[in-house]
Amino acid sequence: MGSLVNLLNSIVWSPVLIYLCLGAGLFFTLKTSGVQFLMIKEMIRLLLGKDVKPGERSKDSISGFEALCMSVSARVGTGNIAGVATAISLGGPGSIFWLWMISLLGAASSYIESTLGQLYKEKFEGGYRGGPSYYFQKGLLGGKSWYGNLFALSTILAMLICMPSTQSHVIAGTFKVAAGVPQWVTGTIIVGLLAIIILGGAKRLATFAGIVVPFMAVAYVVIAVIVLALNVENIIPTLTLIVKSAFGREEAFAGIVGSAISWGVKRGVYSNEAGQGTGPGAAAAADTSHPAKQGLVQAFSIYIDSIFICTATALMIIITGAYKVFDGTGKAIYAGKGATASMSIGTVGAANTSTALDIGIGYGAYIVAIAIAFFAFTSLLGFFWNGETALIYLTKDSEKGKKIRYILMFIFFGCTFLGSLLAGGMAWTVGDIGIGTMAWINIIGILIMHKPAIACLKDYRIRLKEGRADDWDFNPNEVGIKGEFAVWDEIRREGRGMVTEDAAELKRS
Repeated sequence: MGSLVNLLNSIVWSPVLIYLCLGAGLFFTLKTSGVQFLMIKEMIRLLLGKDVKPGERSKDSISGFEALCMSVSARVGTGNIAGVATAISLGGPGSIFWLWMISLLGAASSYIESTLGQLYKEKFEGGYRGGPSYYFQKGLLGGKSWYGNLFALSTILAMLICMPSTQSHVIAGTFKVAAGVPQWVTGTIIVGLLAIIILGGAKRLATFAGIVVPFMAVAYVVIAVIVLALNVENIIPTLTLIVKSAFGREEAFAGIVGSAISWGVKRGVYSNEAGQGTGPGAAAAADTSHPAKQGLVQAFSIYIDSIFICTATALMIIITGAYKVFDGTGKAIYAGKGATASMSIGTVGAANTSTALDIGIGYGAYIVAIAIAFFAFTSLLGFFWNGETALIYLTKDSEKGKKIRYILMFIFFGCTFLGSLLAGGMAWTVGDIGIGTMAWINIIGILIMHKPAIACLKDYRIRLKEGRADDWDFNPNEVGIKGEFAVWDEIRREGRGMVTEDAAELKRS
């Protein structure tokens, strides 16, 4: 079984996919004129402001900020702690440079897919739903519904079956090391908490993410800043080491440049999920006035995940020397000053981050256990949201589909529990296969049908110049996007009607 899983992983994650991720990010960066760099100010404005619809939002409505938190909840997970440590151990410090590159380029891919998710969303009971399956069916040349179906099936397989094991395994393993809690106990608690939130519906999930995600991200970065402040003299040398190692200019890592690129890109895609197709599902749920707004917000979520949180982990590990680097045969070729005798190729991961924190401020095992509990648990919620959205697409939210939802929910719970008991290597490999499959389908699709997202960006830039960025009158057909957009027709009617009602009320008063 292990040999088959490893074979599938090597096929899915062949060098072609790595080049495809990098190439797509570069292509979209050029097509959007560097939207992820030139519009950071607008991204922050959208994050700090309120995209307020005239009148009252429905009780099921999800705000743009809540949609961001739902997206970040899926992106920020064990990959930010254990995955970064794995990249450093198997690709050297240079892998972090390539993680940065794929993330900076991937932010443009995130803009494209998230804008498409908003543009082609549909309204269901309980709010909006959308994502790759929806935009492939409606926007791909010739209406390729089979392509949307393919992505939906791959999403259900990845999000509800393959991916949960990576998160629950690391949570359970970390608490076993930190506090001696049996893994089956941790697995049971995880499933119980998931059930409480998931059974409460989309709004409860969004509300939970909106509260927990900002707290966990800020708290983790603050802890990292404290460690860096205590080692401030080593920050510049560490950054220099990362850049030099990425190009084989550091003697100790000169022979593993290929591994640095491979692991940096793989962990980057795994962690921030840019181009994978999970972000558009959360983006589509937002009640917003223009598709480009969620595209910009979700592009910024890549910075939150990779540039802030992954970098925080990487700098802590490298500055404290809490790592060993292994070659392709599993032989250690370098040991940092903080490396322990117990570090082997079979133990790389969260333990490295724990050791780094022990060296930096102490209580590493406890800090990592708590951080992973938050990161991985919210990731599991994000996985379920995307898997459920794919199911709604396939079943059109029918009564039969609702029954299937409960079946898949229990399968999701089962895979989550079993993941807490799996061997670490197998858990990560199964997760890699799931993500890689989705990435293949989504990236090829958005490369073909990216033009509507570019049209939205051009329209939004015009609106910014004219001071109309927050008007609720977006019409896809007027900006050259063909098709029927019943949702946006309704949004315009609601916006205009509410503005009229508000004006009439003001006049009466």
